[in-house]
Amino acid sequence: MPNAKGEEGGDIAEKLLSMSKRRGFFWPSFEIYGGVAGFYDYGPLGTIFRNNISGVWRRLFRAEGFYEIDTPTVNPEVVFRSSGHLDFFTDFLVDCEKCHESFRADHIVDIGGEPATLETISARIASGDARCPRCGSRSFSSPRPFNLMFQTHIGPSGNKPGYLRPETAQGIFMSFQQLNRFFREKLPFGAIQTGRGYRNEISPRQGLVRLRELNMLEAELFVDPEQKHWRGFDSIRREKLSLVPRGGKPVRVEIGKAVADGIIGSEVLAYFMHLTMKLMTEVGIDPARSRFRQHEKDEMAHYSRETWDFEAELSSGWLELGGIADRGDYDLAAHIKGSSADLTFFRRSSEERTERRMTVRANRSKLGPVYKALAGEIASAIERLPADEAAGKDHVSVKAGGSEHSIGKEFFSVAEVEEKVKGDKFVPHVIEPSLGLDRIFYSALEHSFTSAGGYTVLRLPGPVAPIKAGVFPMTSEQGLRDAAASIEGKMLAAGMEPYYDETGSIGRRYARMDEVGTPYCITVDNTTLDEETVTIRERDTRRQVRTPLDDVVNSLARLLSGERLDRVGVLTEAAEEEKGENEAE
Repeated sequence: MPNAKGEEGGDIAEKLLSMSKRRGFFWPSFEIYGGVAGFYDYGPLGTIFRNNISGVWRRLFRAEGFYEIDTPTVNPEVVFRSSGHLDFFTDFLVDCEKCHESFRADHIVDIGGEPATLETISARIASGDARCPRCGSRSFSSPRPFNLMFQTHIGPSGNKPGYLRPETAQGIFMSFQQLNRFFREKLPFGAIQTGRGYRNEISPRQGLVRLRELNMLEAELFVDPEQKHWRGFDSIRREKLSLVPRGGKPVRVEIGKAVADGIIGSEVLAYFMHLTMKLMTEVGIDPARSRFRQHEKDEMAHYSRETWDFEAELSSGWLELGGIADRGDYDLAAHIKGSSADLTFFRRSSEERTERRMTVRANRSKLGPVYKALAGEIASAIERLPADEAAGKDHVSVKAGGSEHSIGKEFFSVAEVEEKVKGDKFVPHVIEPSLGLDRIFYSALEHSFTSAGGYTVLRLPGPVAPIKAGVFPMTSEQGLRDAAASIEGKMLAAGMEPYYDETGSIGRRYARMDEVGTPYCITVDNTTLDEETVTIRERDTRRQVRTPLDDVVNSLARLLSGERLDRVGVLTEAAEEEKGENEAE
């Protein structure tokens, strides 16, 4: 792999941005109006590449038994009040008092190893440590919390506040009851979701690294906390991961040993760290420039019991691409408290026992005449209340029909009941591999980027490359064009993305394909008409083989699945036209 600056030096980020804009990977949004920070468009090749990455992710998690769902991007306020996002999803904001630009406070002060608290940041700014990146001033407003969610309103009246989701996870938690039924009430089970998240970043100035509208790949695995051994763990326990434990030094260690020594807290967490590493490798992230870093205690999210960030080393330093978190029972417990819904799981047992408990009962005969169509919903809400919230009370508050209702004591009662049960209820724990698709996209491009002597090659893995093969007639002769067009059509029918090109020398056409990561090029020449064979040229080695014309799409499929070039045809010398033309347009 090349070094972080490319083989000939220079700023790889600038070269990559130039290539991406010119070749159709990504570019700043709204450019004709001057652009808006934190928003980028994906071009034709970028959209295919991004979809290919999510396709690999989807395949790997489906193989683990996860099912995909799709939930709304707009959520009512109560969801994020219960989840903690209204209180905790914040950064500290400061304003330069000279140029009036706003900044994220921890981006302009160095707090060393101290916690990023309001007091710590305020002290650093007051001491004059901070300097405005725009004008150089050292005069700033006092730092203040800034919630990163975009607020909106649901409905025409404007009295139902909502937010654009900052993550896809809450939609999965909202669907727990339905998912539990779908999986036939058997733990563990998991759901995946990909889609947009929205974060009103204070000062996004890092391209695809920090966006206000981002693409996410999230999985939520619901597990029984008493289950200690994870299925499949034994098959990966001898594999190694590069880890940076909390407060420790980097270490490369076998997964089984990391769990046994308590470095990683559980088998299930370690298993999905390994699966994340597998995903990253398949989409083009260099394992030699990858690691998992454990969150320090002062950076743990409010829901986390243990979190490991997957990080990739880029030209700008180490970058977090996602996190694998043990969220414990935080999420479901929070939504049980916020909604009074039953989000527990019933663990069955063979032995029956008698259990006495206090329960709340609704007086349905009285509720009906008073609350009409809402009576059934109110009765259900009453009966979900914990007994200690209703015992001895003159009224209780429940939600029904989108409103809060105060229900008098004549409509409910609290009584002790005796029931026979075979099992017990508990709140499942959650393991969450949450990944940023945009950051994976950019990191795979940078790790695949090489540049030397004015010649650029993007060494993307074949399965995720946006174009699978360039298809070139050697000349504009009609017979060659017809044969090349036929190959293009067969590739499209087989679900492979081709790129037909008949302009310029063959060396220039190869160079254009190398620059955008195309793993193979198929050339139709005069020998094709005489012998019904074509040339397949490999990007990374520039070796070529001749293979039968009627088998070319099958040969390409074998190559993309890992077959060696010499197994699909007869090796030949590289074409003279390619030599000496090693520069892209």
